[in-house]
Amino acid sequence: MVSLYMRRMYQPPYLKLYESGELLRRTEQLVAMLASCDICPLDCQVNRLEGEISRCYSGRLPIVSTYCPHFGEEPALVGTHGVGNIFFGNCNLKCSYCQNYEISQRWKEERKNEVTIHQLAEMMIELQNVRGCHSIGFVSPTHFVPQMVEAILKACELGLHVPIIYNTNAYDSVEVLKLLNGIVDIYLPDVKYSEDEMGYRYSGVKEYVKHSRNALKEMYRQMGDTLLLGDDGLVKRGLIIRHLVLPNDLAGSRETFNFIANDLSSQVTISAMAQYYPTNKVTAENADKFEYLQLLNRRIREREYDKVLDMLDGFGFENGWAQEFESQDYYRPEFGDRETPFKR
Repeated sequence: MVSLYMRRMYQPPYLKLYESGELLRRTEQLVAMLASCDICPLDCQVNRLEGEISRCYSGRLPIVSTYCPHFGEEPALVGTHGVGNIFFGNCNLKCSYCQNYEISQRWKEERKNEVTIHQLAEMMIELQNVRGCHSIGFVSPTHFVPQMVEAILKACELGLHVPIIYNTNAYDSVEVLKLLNGIVDIYLPDVKYSEDEMGYRYSGVKEYVKHSRNALKEMYRQMGDTLLLGDDGLVKRGLIIRHLVLPNDLAGSRETFNFIANDLSSQVTISAMAQYYPTNKVTAENADKFEYLQLLNRRIREREYDKVLDMLDGFGFENGWAQEFESQDYYRPEFGDRETPFKR
């Protein structure tokens, strides 16, 4: 698939929010929410400001597992110097097949990777100034939004000026997303399921469909369906919706595309991903023990992926990318420089 985009000079809106004092006000509002945490739909109500932890095992300080220039994102994000990805530890989902489980589900081990807000801001500046990254990508940011925004505020003082990417599992709070309006430049949600049963069975959360779709509606309200490109040809602002194809259509691809096409727009940019492979809890041993994992205990078949790509055409989607089917053979998250698995 190909897409036509607008090109213009771009200055991230968060800089104006910083200059007006609005970024500080939003930061204070988000941090206050940690006192009875309702940052995500889990709504745990623990006091993270006092170090209390619940489902995401995360307290007051952000947890950064690693940060680096990353070349595995979509081509119009990567460019020549990559996305400056900051991988937050832990997660508000517990996906049984998570490819990043080493950092998302080993909660006790990840607590040692807590950093200060100033350190997080310095990472952003290093990625921008030293590594030359075209943007800053926060990976699995949902449970650390207040800390993320705090660090953006601090980084503005240090000269931050590149776009911010919000790379999420889409299990986000609409109230929080509204506070991110003008702070986030690019939303990069991965829509996982079209049935709540699948969300609970494989990711351990309730009402995934309702919350993810409400989140997508808010992201779309903020961004619309046109990606904005800069002079370098890279995306500076917009919404890119990812969809990881699962074996046996457990992701419910048709229903997801139907929602996007009819409730948002068929002009939205879609990124279809074929990189699924059995990992984390989905092992041959566990699949033998737990019947619900058996349906995930294989790679997707080429005909399954081709069917999904045909669906995209059928719903009129023309903008975006599709991973090479073979990406499932070589894609393994290494949290560092790598060749993009996407084709245009």
